[in-house]
Amino acid sequence: MSTPTAVVATGPTVLTDDERLGALLVAGGVLTEEALERALGARTERGHGLTRVLIEDNLVTESDLVATLAAHLKLEYVDLGEYPVDASAARLVSDSLARRYLALPIGWIEGRLVVAMADPSNVFAVDDIRTVTGADLRIAVATRNSIVEAISKYHRMMSDAEDVSTEASNTFESENDLSSVREVNEDSPIVKLVNLLINQAIADRASDIHIEPGERDVRVRYRIDGVLHEVMRPPKNIQSGIVSRLKVMADINIAERRIPQDGRINTVINGRDVDLRVATLPTVHGEKVVMRVLDKSTALLRLTDLGFLPENMVAYERSFRKAYGTILVTGPTGSGKSTTLYSTLNILNDESKNVITVEDPVEYQLPGINQIQVNAKAGLTFAAALRSILRADPDIVLVGEIRDRETATIAIEAALTGHLVLTTLHTNDAASTPSRLIEMGVEPFLVGSAIDCVVAQRLARKLCTRCKEAYRPEHLELTTVGWDFERLGGLDADFHMYRAKGCGSCGGTGYFGRFAIHEVLEVTEEVERLIVERGHSDELRKMAIGQGMLSLRNAGMIEVARGVTSLEEILRVIA
Repeated sequence: MSTPTAVVATGPTVLTDDERLGALLVAGGVLTEEALERALGARTERGHGLTRVLIEDNLVTESDLVATLAAHLKLEYVDLGEYPVDASAARLVSDSLARRYLALPIGWIEGRLVVAMADPSNVFAVDDIRTVTGADLRIAVATRNSIVEAISKYHRMMSDAEDVSTEASNTFESENDLSSVREVNEDSPIVKLVNLLINQAIADRASDIHIEPGERDVRVRYRIDGVLHEVMRPPKNIQSGIVSRLKVMADINIAERRIPQDGRINTVINGRDVDLRVATLPTVHGEKVVMRVLDKSTALLRLTDLGFLPENMVAYERSFRKAYGTILVTGPTGSGKSTTLYSTLNILNDESKNVITVEDPVEYQLPGINQIQVNAKAGLTFAAALRSILRADPDIVLVGEIRDRETATIAIEAALTGHLVLTTLHTNDAASTPSRLIEMGVEPFLVGSAIDCVVAQRLARKLCTRCKEAYRPEHLELTTVGWDFERLGGLDADFHMYRAKGCGSCGGTGYFGRFAIHEVLEVTEEVERLIVERGHSDELRKMAIGQGMLSLRNAGMIEVARGVTSLEEILRVIA
């Protein structure tokens, strides 16, 4: 009789911290089983922990490691290298506190302050930041290195501003002390602050920088995606130093403070050429300065990148491919008219064409194109320059803007004598453009004959792709805005649209970037006849829509249905 084999009871296998981490990385697809085994063996030989071995051997990146741990802890992982941090949120905690806890506020989501932390388990850090900010917190996880870099980046402005304030107290006796202003040199804190303001604006994708003197301080705001955001408030006593430094850079008279002045700054930011168009405006509290950031890459955009819907693109291309005629791009200031015209010139410009532009000012310098800067003081107006251009054998002429009857008449006549004329005009929509030219004094038969196409344009913000929120709109809401149910849908049970929510990526706004909305009116024989008969713009609009024109609002609604933007944004930019 054989002796039964003894059965030994064993408990559950206890994994070490390194083994648990390795299992998480393998489960997340970040690491293979074989690589993990090699790393576990190497840690014993080197006397290091698994984390160090994995990073030293380039088996995983620090961001992969942190993202895996964040997912395991059910926390959001934030890549601060890609997320544009809300500068105002970052400055809610001091530099010393942020560095002590390796934690940085990066934005707002649903009224809660999002804080990126290297160690989200540090309850003391969470309590201190909650006490300092007075806000409910939403914790996210980021790598140690990215947090250190972000703290340096977003607290530099605050620390430099403090340095400038201290220095200014000793240097500037008052904001009107011009003698001290003249002594500003390249090592001055004022110079460093101005450079920082410009650098930060470029990093934040700002299109404009506003420096606005107040009664007790100076407000600095950036326009990002068409909306102004306050970034800092330097003390009042350095106001004249900031303004004068910018005047010197823009080659503007620093002693003249009573009248508006214009200038231009050419600088290099992180190896990239950047132009700033500077305008000063006297106010009751001192001179306001507005700088338009001219990104040269904008001038090289392709038309297909500008947001033209396919049917609008086909209609527009039919017009600009013709050898002669007038193409008008209309819309308010800052609606992207110049960008559309430059992108069109990039297509038309080749060695067989003589392309000449007259602009005020020349915003972007394009290779292979003859560009003329208007100089009213010297008598070189749009009209005078245009007359001279027509004697220089042009094929294509770009007129920056039609401002008066003389310029309008010459531009129209140029189109009738075999030139392709591209220009801009300030009108609300495409249908009211012919009437505007007639009101300027151009004969209706000339307007009808010369105009080939009118493009009305607006810029709208894109919904942030990281946080946009789907919802089912109410039928009444869609009916109220004139929704085209037949074309765009909306009656099905599964129909949905998107609205802005807000996250760290978009600075809590719910939007990131902009696109153009277009209304393209082609001047057909019927439209031309109506222009010659001085038909009302409403009649013109109805006829054009009947012939297939997409109105600005309908073009915007198509983008809403596609999920590119929100209904609220379209109603904001299109009346």
